Amino acid sequence: MMAVEEIFSSKGRVKVLKALAESGEMNISEITRRTKLNHTTTSAHLEQLCKMGVIEEKRFGRVRIFRFKKDDPRGWAIRTLFDSFSKRGQKV
Repeated sequence: MMAVEEIFSSKGRVKVLKALAESGEMNISEITRRTKLNHTTTSAHLEQLCKMGVIEEKRFGRVRIFRFKKDDPRGWAIRTLFDSFSKRGQKV
């Protein structure tokens, strides 16, 4: 189990988490577009988050879809965190 500091240790990783929290599930191209990160960086963050067990990857041929793991309470907590900031009109 990874520490919260490791999950939120990178600004880019936080951008990826926020994009997923707002949209539910997306492919890597859409995550890259929304976060304004390059493909390589986005891919590295997604791989790290998958290893941490926070998100999961579904494959449909060559298309990779990412989303929070449904059975991981950290995913619910992260989505709730971002949601609480957006409801207050604050930027995360």
